[in-house]
Amino acid sequence: MTLPVNFDSVGVDSILADWLCALREQGVDALVVLGPDPLGPREKREVLAVHPPRVLGAAAALAESRDFGSSWRESDAPLVAWQDIAKSAADQGSRWRRLFLAHGHQSLVRVAFPLPAGRAFECFLLSPRAFASRSEAAALAWSAFNVWPMLKRALAEQRVALSPRELESLNLAFEGLTARETATRMEVSERTVNYHLANAMAKLQTDNKLAAVQRACWIGLI
Repeated sequence: MTLPVNFDSVGVDSILADWLCALREQGVDALVVLGPDPLGPREKREVLAVHPPRVLGAAAALAESRDFGSSWRESDAPLVAWQDIAKSAADQGSRWRRLFLAHGHQSLVRVAFPLPAGRAFECFLLSPRAFASRSEAAALAWSAFNVWPMLKRALAEQRVALSPRELESLNLAFEGLTARETATRMEVSERTVNYHLANAMAKLQTDNKLAAVQRACWIGLI
């Protein structure tokens, strides 16, 4: 069972389309965003967004692979990785590489945004040409860091729609406040706080406040 991901979200799609348009001059013609499955094991990743849609199959194969997975994040690997797909001899047989090569992609830049408990959001920028130097990959990574705050918010809102009060209750719980302390901060009754938290837990498919806060972090709401 997984939380629904809606690829038709106008917000996310328009952000990716505008970002890709801005990257055309730098040779990028596809974007993929992966994120943790909040209801699955630590290793499981989901395709959160992709543009253009024709590379969805390749993106899904990348998410299913172990490449750049939890073992990578637990190593001393950098947050930014640059790879020539066609020349990655050690992993040449991987399905996602074959699929992206079939779409004409030769180079990949991956930018990671770490989360608690060994999870991460990952942006992949793909190009049909080989990059001449690390400076090109660095420029793409910089663009990802600039776009990410807006894209993260859009992805979070797409996956789970929490009301402002539900989100505020979760944020205060994340800060370590009790329901009584949260009620004082929000200037409402403790019963109202528990009502908001119960609604948030239901939407996040959890049965306790701690798990709700955890999943909210993995989705990008907090």
